Amino acid sequence: GGRARYFFIAKNKEEVKAAVLWANSNKQKIFVLGSGTNLLISDQGFKGLVLKPDLKFIEARGNRIYVGAGILMPELLEFTLKHRLSGLEWAGGLPGTLGGAIRGNAGAFKGEIKDNLESVESLSTKTLKISKRKPKACQFSYRNSFFKKRDGKEIVVAAALKLKPGNRQSIERAIGEKINYRVSRHPLEYPNTGSTFKNVDVRKFPKAILNQVKHVVKTDPFPVIPTAYLISEAGLKGLKRGQAMVSPKHPNFIVNLGGAKASDVKAVIKVVKTKIKRKFKI
Repeated sequence: GGRARYFFIAKNKEEVKAAVLWANSNKQKIFVLGSGTNLLISDQGFKGLVLKPDLKFIEARGNRIYVGAGILMPELLEFTLKHRLSGLEWAGGLPGTLGGAIRGNAGAFKGEIKDNLESVESLSTKTLKISKRKPKACQFSYRNSFFKKRDGKEIVVAAALKLKPGNRQSIERAIGEKINYRVSRHPLEYPNTGSTFKNVDVRKFPKAILNQVKHVVKTDPFPVIPTAYLISEAGLKGLKRGQAMVSPKHPNFIVNLGGAKASDVKAVIKVVKTKIKRKFKI
């Protein structure tokens, strides 16, 4: 990707607020950056302020954890393991920050972050006030939330998670299984932007098409057809544009073979969307 005009790492809520105030005063757009996973940065860069809320506080309060949005998911899981708290095992191997996971309602292995949340704190870029919301007010849906819909105008700064006491060995084993699955199935040997497309709700398929693919239905967290299956069936494994390629190992990943541009990745995405639409009416 290209360059950011301005870049700032905020270490606490006051620094997030100060950065937003500066951007507003200087008429600069704001892009909120977690750790850059599941993100494709334009070759043109960003002509504004890229703000990284690197809030890394974390504390256990009985069966609850109060945590900053900048904590990486692997760090959070390590903390739950140390304190023998169960409920987040589904996130084993999940990259990125907690803030990013909340924004996109990250999920895997039949779990979603919304199910672990007690409350979310966020800063309004308009009023500079911090609000605390219960999960229902966060409008969570499949890979979506109030924060994603607000498109950077509401910055997640912290969250409270509710978990339950567990056995350390059982928690560690469950997390390890998820990590091993990802390592064996995902093309982690190449740079990539994670899963590119959402899985498809079975209700979106025309009946005739659904009859052809219903044998691969899985729950995620409702009945879906895996996008990787559709891409594979359309013969798109190994599709290349420039140095970007649909991974033969897991075709919902677009990998960078070395020096790929954002435009290469977007070109691959366009071909995949066009061919899937033609074949599966999706």
